[in-house]
Amino acid sequence: MILLGACAGWSLITAAAHDGRPEGMLLAVLAVAAGYAAGRVSGALLPVAAPCAGAVAGLALAVTLPEFSPAPWYAAPLGHAGATAALLALATGAACCAAWATAVPALRLALRALACAVVAAGAVLGSTAGCVASAAVLLCSLAAGSARSRGAWLVGTAMAAGLVAAAIWAVAGDALPGGLDGALESRFSAHRIGLWRDALWLADRNSGLGIGPGRFGDLTPGAPRTLLSDGKPHSAPLQQAAEQGLVGVFLLLAVFCWVLHALWRAPRPTPVALTAGAALTALAVLATVSNALSFTTVTSGAALLAGWATARPWAGETATPSP
Repeated sequence: MILLGACAGWSLITAAAHDGRPEGMLLAVLAVAAGYAAGRVSGALLPVAAPCAGAVAGLALAVTLPEFSPAPWYAAPLGHAGATAALLALATGAACCAAWATAVPALRLALRALACAVVAAGAVLGSTAGCVASAAVLLCSLAAGSARSRGAWLVGTAMAAGLVAAAIWAVAGDALPGGLDGALESRFSAHRIGLWRDALWLADRNSGLGIGPGRFGDLTPGAPRTLLSDGKPHSAPLQQAAEQGLVGVFLLLAVFCWVLHALWRAPRPTPVALTAGAALTALAVLATVSNALSFTTVTSGAALLAGWATARPWAGETATPSP
C-alpha cells in the first residue's frame, strides 16, 4: 500500500509541476489495489474456483471485446494487440495456478486443458504474441512442478524482464551493436521504434519530474503524423521515464519487485507461486514493448492473479514457502 500510495502521490506531484493528467495513473493504482484485495479474499475462500473463473473470464474478454481484437503486432497503426496478449497470458497463468491448487487429478487435467485452449485461442485470434506468451507460461508452470527453491526461479524471471527492458531501452538509444540492433529493429515497426526514441529523448531532457503524466502525445517531437497514434510510446518503462522521470521508473520497478517478493514469501505451494511469477513476468515483457498496462482490465487482472497466488487459504491447503 505504501508503494501504491507513492505511485499515486508522485503522479499528482508531476502533474502539478507540468499541468499533466494523472487520471490514468490514479485509475491504474485503484484497479491494482482493488484487484489485489479481491484476489486475496477470493483466493482464501476459493483457492481453485476463483482462479479458474478468472481464467475463463480472461479468455472470454480477449475473444469477445471488440476493442481488444488483435491488430497486427508489428504493423502501424499501433493497435490493442498488447492487451489481448496480456489477457491470454494472465488467463493461462490463472488456469495453471488453479490446476496446481487442486488435489483432484481429473480436475487438474481439465484445468490444464483449459490452459492449452487459451494458447490455441491466441493462434486462432491471430495474436502471435499472445500465443507465444501463453505457451511460455504453460511450459514454465509444468516445469515449476519439479522446482525445489522458488527464490532462484523468481530471481531468474526478474532478470529476464530486466534484460528485455534494457534491450528496448538500448534500441531507443541506438546503443546496441549493429547486427543485434538490426535484428531487434526488424521485429518492430519504424513507427513503434520512433515512439520509443521520442520517449527516451524526452526522458533525457526531463529526468527529474518528467513532462507530466498523460502529456506524451502532446509533446512527441518525431513520430510520423500520417500514422494513427494513441498518444503513448507503447513501452511502460519509457512512458514512465518520459512522463514521470526516473522516480516514476523506480516506482514501477519497485512494484514489480515487491510482487515477486510477495510470491517468494507466499504460503501457497511453490508451483502456484512460480506459475503466477511466470505469468506476471510475461505481462512485464509485453508491457515493455506495448501499451498493455494502459488497459484497466489488464492491470486489475494482473492484481487478481497476484492476490490468488499470495492468498492464505482458510481451509484445505497449507504450504511452507521455499527459501
